[in-house]
Amino acid sequence: MAGPNILLITSDQQHWNTIGAFNPEIRTPNLDRLVREGTTFSRAYCPNPTCTPTRASIVTGMYPSQHGAWTLGTKLAEDRITVGDLLRKEGYRTALIGKAHFQPVFSTAEYPSLEGKEKLHDFEFWKTFSGPYYGFERAEMARNHTNEWLVGQHYALWMEKRGCANWRDYFMPPIGTMDPKSKYRWAIPENYHYNTWIAERSGELLDDYKESGESFFLWASFPDPHPPYLVPEPWDTMYDPESITVPTVTPGEHDANPPHFRMTQERNPDFSSYRETGFGIHGYHSHVNLTEEDRKKQVAVYYGMISFMDRCIGRILDKLDALGLADHTVVVFTTDHGHFFGQHGLQAKGGFHYEDLIRVPFVVKYPGRVPAGKKSASLQSLVDLAPTFLSLAGARIPGAMTGIDQSAVWFDPESKARDHAICEFRHEPTTIHQKTYVDERYKMTVYYNRTYGELFDLAEDPGELRNLWDDERFRGLKSELLLKYIWAELGKEPMPMPRISGA
Repeated sequence: MAGPNILLITSDQQHWNTIGAFNPEIRTPNLDRLVREGTTFSRAYCPNPTCTPTRASIVTGMYPSQHGAWTLGTKLAEDRITVGDLLRKEGYRTALIGKAHFQPVFSTAEYPSLEGKEKLHDFEFWKTFSGPYYGFERAEMARNHTNEWLVGQHYALWMEKRGCANWRDYFMPPIGTMDPKSKYRWAIPENYHYNTWIAERSGELLDDYKESGESFFLWASFPDPHPPYLVPEPWDTMYDPESITVPTVTPGEHDANPPHFRMTQERNPDFSSYRETGFGIHGYHSHVNLTEEDRKKQVAVYYGMISFMDRCIGRILDKLDALGLADHTVVVFTTDHGHFFGQHGLQAKGGFHYEDLIRVPFVVKYPGRVPAGKKSASLQSLVDLAPTFLSLAGARIPGAMTGIDQSAVWFDPESKARDHAICEFRHEPTTIHQKTYVDERYKMTVYYNRTYGELFDLAEDPGELRNLWDDERFRGLKSELLLKYIWAELGKEPMPMPRISGA
């Protein structure tokens, strides 16, 4: 029998605790269904808390420091071998529908980008291009989050085909004409939203795969709930801002943290000394300029975005069932990284490796192989997806992949393949460069050329409010964890080929 089909469903920038099965303040009936039918891994981590680096890790099975797309505004080199390339050699059909973000939004002569503004709106090009792209024989893409001017590619063509001749009314200038002052309620009808497009096109591909009888690897990649906070009605008012728990900073929690944490709580902080490349720096700005009303409304709309996306995920799962494919399909739901909506006084993302940002929702379903209704604390990393998919398909895992095969753990969630995870964040060449080592109890973050750092005891301090880095009582623990971190770095070096002779 051929290897199982693989359906990867991802969101973008979704906090780990936004699945209704575990959080009664949000409603996600279809993700709850996956939780009932599969195993939830509660300790899953991203290899980088931004989009391009982690998404490149998902397809290469390598860390950002290894595959080369080390930050936003870089690209994954086209010659990198991906899980899609290798699965295609095993006879799999491969497709990506939705957000890719393997390349930046601008191009240069040396580093052209297929996802850059120079190509996004070249609709004649997108009418004839659908791959191959990083191992996906079919790639149909959308680069925008909600109403961003980055809208284009296959998504814009689909809107026109569906009869939305005025689609530019729902997007920002210069490509669109939407009023920049509009907030929270997005006037675009549901049936023209990219969630609908992703569900529809994913279903149509499932029809094709069923008809051909071929194994498939399909990535349904949703751009939500990444800000801007916009969602069509009625989802924008689904949640009452006054009835939702809105996290906030704990007084004094940043006193022992590195300086950039404290600076985020100032009205007009000066982060100029961190700026090297001249490009924007995620998170290194004031996080205290929102009104209380906006803080509450943003969370309510963020939840609404997730619930709307959940309904469209349900359409894909329903199609899988209706076609009789579910029993022979591995379904994985996760996101590329987390999100702040007030935790520690922070918003969105940046160089702050709290659980809120680097821990991700992670559910695996495979009827008869992965236990149903289970919850496991066995450590997972998104860099493990590629080697695990290859293992499930019966394919050889190349030595260049540094992720770990988790298939045995998925089948037996009481077991473990990892004793740690590593998360990287390098947003500037030298000034913003950090790595986090996290094990079953402790978390440590080190900074390039800096003597400050972070050390949290996740058992005693799950809210990460007490940084123990400079606490003399924990000097021995810090030394032990630094050594374990160095071992972890040595252990994740790739070995592209085995040693085959003495010299």
